[in-house]
Amino acid sequence: MNMMDAARRQVESLTQRAYEKAAQAGKLPAGQHVTGQVEVPKDVKNGDWATSFALAAAKPFGMNPRQIAQIIVEELELEDSYFSKVDIAGPGFLNFTLGEKWLGEVLAVIEAEGADYGRSDEGQGKRVMVEFVSANPTGPMHMGNARGGVLGDTLAAILERLGYAVSREFYVNDAGNQIAKFAHSLECRYLQLIRGEDAVPFPEDGYQGDDIKDLAAAYRAKFGDALADAPEAERQETLAAFGLEVNIPKMKADLLQYGIQYDRWFLESTLHDSGAVAETVDLLAEKGYIYEKEGALWLNTTQLLREKFLREGKTPEQVEKLELKDDVLRRANGFYTYFAADIAYHRDKLLARSFDTAINVWGADHHGHVARLQAALDGLGLDGSHRLVIVLMQLVNLLQDGKPVRMSKRSGKAIALRDLLDEVSVDAARFFFNNSKPSSPVDFDLDLAVREDSDNPVYYVQYAHARICTLIAKLAEEEGWQVPAAAAVDMTKLSSPEELALLKTLARFPEEIRIAGRNYDPSQLNHYLVSLAGDFHRFYNANRIKGEEKDVALARLKLADATRSVLANCLGLLGVNAPVKM
Repeated sequence: MNMMDAARRQVESLTQRAYEKAAQAGKLPAGQHVTGQVEVPKDVKNGDWATSFALAAAKPFGMNPRQIAQIIVEELELEDSYFSKVDIAGPGFLNFTLGEKWLGEVLAVIEAEGADYGRSDEGQGKRVMVEFVSANPTGPMHMGNARGGVLGDTLAAILERLGYAVSREFYVNDAGNQIAKFAHSLECRYLQLIRGEDAVPFPEDGYQGDDIKDLAAAYRAKFGDALADAPEAERQETLAAFGLEVNIPKMKADLLQYGIQYDRWFLESTLHDSGAVAETVDLLAEKGYIYEKEGALWLNTTQLLREKFLREGKTPEQVEKLELKDDVLRRANGFYTYFAADIAYHRDKLLARSFDTAINVWGADHHGHVARLQAALDGLGLDGSHRLVIVLMQLVNLLQDGKPVRMSKRSGKAIALRDLLDEVSVDAARFFFNNSKPSSPVDFDLDLAVREDSDNPVYYVQYAHARICTLIAKLAEEEGWQVPAAAAVDMTKLSSPEELALLKTLARFPEEIRIAGRNYDPSQLNHYLVSLAGDFHRFYNANRIKGEEKDVALARLKLADATRSVLANCLGLLGVNAPVKM
């Protein structure tokens, strides 16, 4: 249950009932439909919720808004409601202050729902696929993959909590130019082992990493030199297949260590093998979006984008100023492009597998690809402009001693995910990569990530959870106290500013999940966790538990335990542990 939403809705209903009573009594004009905004005031001194009903009613009623507000207050019935009082402020705002009933229900809901606190049916079981990481299987995963991993995984967890049926997917690019280059690179290294490096020139655009040398050496150690005399195409195909058989399990192992498991690893090659790419291009041709030039098949992306932008409200003049270009889907040599496969892949998602929405987590360097792909899906009648959501993420800046770090100390190459996890914990990596909006760069401070103090946000949050667990265990051992049921708590004992602030922050959790899902921004939960931990530390430092009268101590103990539950719940959505001791 969302107690913040329940309070907001009650402000609306109480105000509406008060208006209807006043209208019936002839104090206000009857038959008017007035909708005022209900929101949380920026200043807590102005109450917990405010409605602008009186201001919105001023014109249709032909009355001064403060006069309207005064009449509404006179007719309000707060008995047995969530609110203890209502004040009039400024030009006519009605400011509602939450009372014991609401505060007590916050604790009761957290107790009753436990790990499900914050769950809702907003998604109504709609099928959503989140595709993320999808790194080329030609080498180890790097920092961008690491950030995309936690963003995608956490977003999927948030959407599941909101009632969507979510599937996590990794798209394996095991076809196309990158694999051809991978195969050629492996072939050269393999032949160099047999004939000598000077005898076999290595291509300038080949993959230079030691991992390619290692793969070639591993193949030779296992199968010998038999491929040396094989036809080039057979040799490259065999070596590429071997490399993928080694690399993909490594990727799965790295991601598993990182706390990520996928529902499906989808191979790009299956789209070509099944004829789905050719079929998709044929369908676009039937709809009039394909033309031939110089032996190649082109997608009329210009037309598709023009139609898309006009639907979205751009003027013809604005569209004409855009530098729109068409795309090759099948080259003159008969090979389909990556873009053709990408359109076929998303057609498979939205049509063949009937996902209501497909969400992709991509690097910001793919921003030019977003509208083109959506427009192509629009051309297929799949409403790609709405059903395909792209979350673009900015780069990661890895820092140590205040300076950028670009190379691994161990390998001298770009830092791979497994290198990072040798330096920092999985918890720290997941928290730090998720600590900024996807649209903002991440400054990942390696020194801060391993510090055990309040400057390290993941330590700060985990310490709050461990501190509460230690407190509960200590009071059970020394005083024989157990955490009471919410119904047994005297809410009048929770009245200090720190206690009330903590209760209200606990109540925000379901709304924080909803906002994170709506904005496709998992970092919303990181900021909430730091806020919640801060409110707890302030509460605990200002309000004793041990040594207080028992009814006061138990009320505070219940509040602390509710905080423990929500901290663990939210950390779980991030894939971060909630330690009992630190």
